[in-house]
Amino acid sequence: MDSNNVATAPTREELNAELLQVPEPPEQPESPPPPGFEDGIEVAIRHVKGRRGGDLVGILLVGSGARRTLTPHSDIDLLALVKGETDGHEILRVGDRLADIRYHGYRSVEEDLAFSLRLPSLLRKSRILYDHDGVCAKLLDKVHQRFRQGPPSVSINEQIRLKAECYHLLGKAQDLVDKPGTAYYLLTLFYEDCISAFFRLRGFWLVAPVDVHRFMFSREPALADRAGQFLTATTLADRLNFGRQFADLLFKDVPNPARID
Repeated sequence: MDSNNVATAPTREELNAELLQVPEPPEQPESPPPPGFEDGIEVAIRHVKGRRGGDLVGILLVGSGARRTLTPHSDIDLLALVKGETDGHEILRVGDRLADIRYHGYRSVEEDLAFSLRLPSLLRKSRILYDHDGVCAKLLDKVHQRFRQGPPSVSINEQIRLKAECYHLLGKAQDLVDKPGTAYYLLTLFYEDCISAFFRLRGFWLVAPVDVHRFMFSREPALADRAGQFLTATTLADRLNFGRQFADLLFKDVPNPARID
């Protein structure tokens, strides 16, 4: 056979040169609020003003309503800022939705911004519904400033503590395989602690629970894959196995606790 007539396989570079760039999907417009959501907000505002009108200094809409990620089942999440240090929490039925209203002293919220792992990201996209003397506007200025500074750093001792707590829960679940209900419950706690550790160790602000996996995949796809395998495992043995893989990858750069003999 004439070797000159034998076709030569294309190289990787030649194949890549033939590929067309796939355009990014266009950014989708924000979804409009479901019918009745804004009406529900007005009802909730009137309730808060009627209950705490004397010491009320501000009302913020937080959660999915503020992020424009509403679904037909989203709650109306409100943060009511009041004078003094009194905290409170109530849930009301407003039309077809629930209004989740939390009351906090506004000065306590300002002070908590310095060390809280959740407040800056929670309040960053909040929407002012009521503001007395510009209290909410000033608070949000501090929120944005604190958010830009990033989360507090994690000491090596704190890293080791986070690792030890997660592996402890995983080990307890392994010890209780003969009690599947308890083991699954412990694995739920294990996963929640691992997620918190991920954000702490990597220096990210916490995100809404619904966004955790997407956020993790955008930063560490391999870790997100392990998390997905853990969550979708159909047997306790598989969940324990993937939990171990997930933790090993998450804490691979964290030293083990010191051993005392």
